[in-house]
Amino acid sequence: MKMFSVSHKTAFVVDHCPYMAESSRQQVECDVLTKSRGQGMIPLAPVSKSLWTCAVECSMEYCRILYDVYPLKKLINYIVSDSEFHILNSWRQEDQSTHELMSALAAVGPPNPQEDPECCSVLHGLVAAVESLCKITEYQHEARTTLMDTADRVANRGRIICLTNAKSDTHVRMLEDCVQETILEQNKMAAGSDRLMSIQQCELVLVHIFPQGEDTLVSDRPKKEVSSLLTSEVHSVRAGRHLATKLNILVQQHFDLASTTITNIPMKEEQHANTSANYDVELLHHRDAHLEFFKSGDLHMAGSTSRDSGLKETVTLKWCTPRTNSVELHYCTGAYRISPTDVNSRPSSCLTNFLLNGRSVLLEQPRKSGSKVISHMLSSHGGEIFLHVLNSTRSTLEDPPSISEGCGGRVTDYRITDFGEFMRENRLTPVPESPDTEASGKPPAERAKAQLERYTRYWPMIISQTTIFNMQAVVPLANLIVKESLSEEDLLTCQKTVYNLVDMERKNDPLPISTVGSRGKGPKRDEQYRIMWNELETLVKTHVAGSERHQRVLDCIIACRSKPPEEEERKKRGRKREDKEDKAEKSINKDSEDKSWQESERLKGALERGKEEQGESEVIKDSPDSPEPLNKKPRLEEIQLPEKAKGPVSLLTMWTNRITVANSRKHQEFAGRISSVNNKAELYQHLKDENGMDVHENGKATR
Repeated sequence: MKMFSVSHKTAFVVDHCPYMAESSRQQVECDVLTKSRGQGMIPLAPVSKSLWTCAVECSMEYCRILYDVYPLKKLINYIVSDSEFHILNSWRQEDQSTHELMSALAAVGPPNPQEDPECCSVLHGLVAAVESLCKITEYQHEARTTLMDTADRVANRGRIICLTNAKSDTHVRMLEDCVQETILEQNKMAAGSDRLMSIQQCELVLVHIFPQGEDTLVSDRPKKEVSSLLTSEVHSVRAGRHLATKLNILVQQHFDLASTTITNIPMKEEQHANTSANYDVELLHHRDAHLEFFKSGDLHMAGSTSRDSGLKETVTLKWCTPRTNSVELHYCTGAYRISPTDVNSRPSSCLTNFLLNGRSVLLEQPRKSGSKVISHMLSSHGGEIFLHVLNSTRSTLEDPPSISEGCGGRVTDYRITDFGEFMRENRLTPVPESPDTEASGKPPAERAKAQLERYTRYWPMIISQTTIFNMQAVVPLANLIVKESLSEEDLLTCQKTVYNLVDMERKNDPLPISTVGSRGKGPKRDEQYRIMWNELETLVKTHVAGSERHQRVLDCIIACRSKPPEEEERKKRGRKREDKEDKAEKSINKDSEDKSWQESERLKGALERGKEEQGESEVIKDSPDSPEPLNKKPRLEEIQLPEKAKGPVSLLTMWTNRITVANSRKHQEFAGRISSVNNKAELYQHLKDENGMDVHENGKATR
């Protein structure tokens, strides 16, 4: 089936009413001979173009760029509207040239300010544009002749660009309604005619032109769908350079063009033949010329080269010296016609003449570091200039790159093996359609999508971004938790996996934590297990809504993560000395060690309290059964243990503490200290006065 896009037909409607003769108020200096002018010469006054002149110049630039890049199959029908419509050319290929259009516009002439504005309207041109879109072009006729029996399947789409000075938003809506009604009428006529085609799609682009210094009466509006046959968009633009920039952007959008700026072009100055300066030239071409670089993400986007503050982007390529002859062969992957943005400027003219004389220019990507990459070449063939795309990336003739090379070579640690296993577990198989499968619940396709969604809820792609998927101990839980429902046996397996992880943490086993990007040996062992538990909890939480047993797995993880407060406090106190303690306590029983540490701290606390009571550094020799004096009671917060005051515990101190603990077992422990909480015991708990007096812990009674 032969298809024709919207860009196949473009109808230009330019308003020729008296109000278009109004000045654009953008002044143009005509007195360029300021230095050679004599003293008695009066300088020439600046002039300003009319709205009609600005519209004609900008529309001609639109046509010129289109004809340069697409010499065939992109057609323009130019219509002028005043008291009636004037069609300046036809859809025939021989009428598609700027020379034909400029000659016809010269015959039309500027708008007459004395003409009655009531008789003039742009509606005449819009109606003529819709009628013109219904006419068959040579290419559409050829397609219909070739297909014959499917001639009705040849698409007929088109675009109408209207340059006018609208009065208000209501006036714009009236123009849209007129185009919509005309399309419906013309489609009815085309249905019964062999020489006309119905319009399947039409794009209306209304460009409201107003003088500089005035406020616009029409607001911009993005593309919207008026009906199934018509879409409309409105642009409110000041006359002059703003209008030229807008139409330059529109031609890029309508015909999928892109911009390239050639920088550092050496040119000799006319005034100084021995000196040269560097210039820039902007070219327009098809967007596919940058396709390979957009894919690789290695394209340098420069700032906006237009004067309208960044409305378009351009790709910067640098002039490469030495130049080459066209005789040399280069491996090219594409060639695209170019059109200079400012065709009348001296740099563009010099570059064009240079290339038409048979020379070729290599272009390189500007880079801050590394070797230069020559990616494009400018050369002419048969009097037309082409931008050639050179092979600067991996050749299509070579083997495809390995996935381990990563996107641009930046990431290399993909979970390739795990992804292969993931694909193996989620393979699709054909299932015959039967009433039994439909009655059983979801269709097979929906069940497959649901399974794929469960498997990918949490699936890190890079090895360095995960811990649990690098651990063999977590494999049973990771394989079961993604199931839609868990059995009792599956629940026991998941809980057993969690208990194994707790046992690994108790044994202080190492974890496969990635140290990429971190200095030293990476995070400490406690931090490694904290990262592991967090990731495991995140994995299970994504599947908690599956069933009640999924929630029980999460509850098991939360319960195993939480530790008693005293154990956490003891872990913090011994974190600094854990390495030396592990070496020194290999020969000491672990069960008796925990008790000895607690008793040793209690004994040292008692010794310190005795020193403060006596005011001197002699050791208390009284029995531990004797009560403490009431007149002075040291606070526990003020007592500093020797380990904390002196830093890491030495082997001698540990041995002395062990002997002290062994000696403390030879007499009976003080009953108050045994029943104390955090080394604090409440005194006189059951002491009550017969008269109702309560005794508080400070020893004073109150009524």
